[in-house]
Amino acid sequence: MEGDRIPWAEDGIYLPERPSFTLDPAFHAGAYYVQEASSMVLEEILKQVVNLKENLLALDLCAAPGGKSTHIQSLLSDGSLLVSNEVIKTRANILAENLTKWGFPNVVITNNDPSHFDRLNVQFDVIVVDAPCSGEGLFRREPEAMNEWSPEAVKLCATRQQRILADIWPALKPGGVLIYSTCTYNSLENEENLEWLSEQLDAEGISINLNDDWGFAETETRGIKGFHAYPHKVKGEGFFIAAVRKNDGFEKKLRKQKKPMNFASKQEIGTVSQWLKEPEQFDFIKHNDLFIALPNQWKEVIHDINSNLYIISEGIDIGRLKGKKLIPNEGLAFSTALDHNQLSTFELNLEEALNYLRKENFNFEAMNNGWNLITYQGLGLGWANRIQQRVNNYYPTNWRIRISS
Repeated sequence: MEGDRIPWAEDGIYLPERPSFTLDPAFHAGAYYVQEASSMVLEEILKQVVNLKENLLALDLCAAPGGKSTHIQSLLSDGSLLVSNEVIKTRANILAENLTKWGFPNVVITNNDPSHFDRLNVQFDVIVVDAPCSGEGLFRREPEAMNEWSPEAVKLCATRQQRILADIWPALKPGGVLIYSTCTYNSLENEENLEWLSEQLDAEGISINLNDDWGFAETETRGIKGFHAYPHKVKGEGFFIAAVRKNDGFEKKLRKQKKPMNFASKQEIGTVSQWLKEPEQFDFIKHNDLFIALPNQWKEVIHDINSNLYIISEGIDIGRLKGKKLIPNEGLAFSTALDHNQLSTFELNLEEALNYLRKENFNFEAMNNGWNLITYQGLGLGWANRIQQRVNNYYPTNWRIRISS
């Protein structure tokens, strides 16, 4: 894609027009993610407040549909772990689809209330809270949002935001960083919440400096800097962001879990790991009949999360065994850990790829018998299984494209 660079996001670009992403197979393959430019300033904030070269335990608390999680994941080191959470079940499923297609193995997707994270035996190095808000920053893009705005709604949002912050604060380790953001303008949901953080949770500000040429308006509340993006000054929609450090609290110790993990046998590992680039980096467990690969340095932390929270997915969902044959899971097709050289791949052109994504017929005469990774421009789209003169399309039905052109 071509466009002007977004100065505060290294890989971000402004699109000159909005194409039909639905009809671009590369979008469905997780080659890129579309989000609002102002919110991408999260990248610059993260670079200034944490050492991204370290192996961090990070939490994106209000993560759906996945823009900030995919962005954060792209910035974290390969040895880090991101927990991406969404409290609303239907939105959590959308989050899971988008992060599955993003393809990184060091992600856990959860569906929990913020208060539930206090159950964990571990604490996070960094927590991002993109809080539900009154949405004043979206009025230009979505004028109908003005009909839902009221002073009472603003007060309700501010109270809810404080509850979210209070509930998640114990899950942040001492010295850890919390990044707070909204897509609204008013001081009640922004500066006054920073004041509340300072007074009630003893949060302290962090030195942050943004380039003046970018147009963000700096504000300061009790030593905590915040930054507003106003559409007439920043090339983007309305946004607010700030970062604080935790002074007090105690660091939890990881306790032994009561319920042991169900590890795969050596024989099973030999089969389920055959298509991975570096299988030695993973531990393989079974959840019912699904085999999952967990980054071995985080398996105890993931087990702690799994024991105390509701998990949608963790690591790489490899697939199931039928006899001695692997039936691959859809998530494996997108994984950055998948070695395309170890399996049969079948490349499609644009028209064929769109037919595959619609679960319609496409030309498979040259396809090998057995399991094939379906690709478009070398990107994994999903699986198909050829059995003689027929082919079974394993693209998930609930993901399929429903428009013709």
